[in-house]
Amino acid sequence: MSGWETIIGLEIHAQLATRSKIFSGSATAYGAPPNAQANLVDLGYPGVLPVLNGEAVRMAVKLGLAIEARIAPTSVFARKNYFYPDLPKGYQISQYELPIVAGGALDIVLEDGKVKRVGITRAHLEEDAGKSLHEGLPGVTGVDLNRAGTPLVEIVSEPDLRSAKEAVAYMKKVHTLVRYLEICDGNMQEGSFRCDANVSVRKAGATKLGTRAEIKNLNSFRFVERAINYEVARQIDLLEGGGEVVQETRLYDPDKGETRSMRSKEEANDYRYFPDPDLLPVALDAAFIESVRATLPELPDQKAARFGSQYGLSAYDAGVLTASRELADYYEAVVRAAPADAKLAANWVMGELAAALNKESLEVTATRMTAERLAGLLKRICDQTISGKLAKEVFEAMWSGGADADAVIAERGLKQITDSAAIERAIDEVFSKNPGQLAEYRAGKDKLFGFFVGQVMKATGGKANPAQLNELLRKKLGG
Repeated sequence: MSGWETIIGLEIHAQLATRSKIFSGSATAYGAPPNAQANLVDLGYPGVLPVLNGEAVRMAVKLGLAIEARIAPTSVFARKNYFYPDLPKGYQISQYELPIVAGGALDIVLEDGKVKRVGITRAHLEEDAGKSLHEGLPGVTGVDLNRAGTPLVEIVSEPDLRSAKEAVAYMKKVHTLVRYLEICDGNMQEGSFRCDANVSVRKAGATKLGTRAEIKNLNSFRFVERAINYEVARQIDLLEGGGEVVQETRLYDPDKGETRSMRSKEEANDYRYFPDPDLLPVALDAAFIESVRATLPELPDQKAARFGSQYGLSAYDAGVLTASRELADYYEAVVRAAPADAKLAANWVMGELAAALNKESLEVTATRMTAERLAGLLKRICDQTISGKLAKEVFEAMWSGGADADAVIAERGLKQITDSAAIERAIDEVFSKNPGQLAEYRAGKDKLFGFFVGQVMKATGGKANPAQLNELLRKKLGG
């Protein structure tokens, strides 16, 4: 792919966490039987009128403030006209010329550690369409309109992304942000957070954008990366073979790992946008905008910066721990309960705890290891009751059995040996059993030091205090 530049822009659709739809009182809860949550407004019956959900407006403004965008004092809903079986009105209510949010940006961290600013063109409110069903319906298509009218905010980036990895980093950043703001649950399996990727390529050094293809409805970070990489390779192969890229909409097939053509790409004029005559313009005054600003939480970048300064964490550690609001809260709860070593707490939250959660596909909010219990374990490491190695054994027992650290340590007799005399006796015993290695060490074979450490640890059941052991062993070997 050398000699080519990739240009990517993402259109992220985040389902707003309202209890009712954007223009009707129907519920938005996931998992209801088909068409159980669709009323006459959602079904597009003649004579019904939409009524705007004020909570959806508040959430969109909250997002706009978080990305430092311009909040439009007046925004307008438009009808986007097209025919599809899951769109009963024959049009989708969206925003076109006057969106509620315009401008803004987010910073992402690249693989080399550099920070890149990604521009956000706009974020607008719209309703979701229904869903076509094929599984279990041979020869026919079913239509489920439960999603019809579900409130969405579509977040449109500038074409600032230059690789699939950058696109994933940006999408993850938006995912983290909407969850921090509590405006979207971010559940990609349920379709609450998904994106369309606009992908094009051009010769390195060129200024004119290439013809783009839009890959629709990508609902996992892994699929986003794979779909973009495939599409980039497809377009380059096509151009290098003398062909032309056609502007079109494509779908990603995860089973085959490839994109395929869905339909020719529509232009804005194909949708015949015009202001919706049933909905008044949305007028927002400064007092309302400031009232929303007052509800903003500490945002991810702000929290990461504070973690660095307050707890002495690296930018990487702070970024990992603030990737979700729930994980950041858990970490701070551990530090409050065991304030002696914030870095040790970070290592255990990102290490043993994260591994245990991943193994059982659990979120940190569902962990059996409360922050207070983990803090109890860390205290025993800090006061040298147990070594870091033994602490892992204690953690496993706490995770599987539910006991506290002190109970596990007492039950298994894992208390660390800090009695110098006892450690010296173990060293002497190891020396007597390994006279050849002792002679070799004293003859200059320094690498055998690790051998003696291991033998003493084995003799003490791993309970010897490592620092004391190293100090005493060096003295005795020197003697």
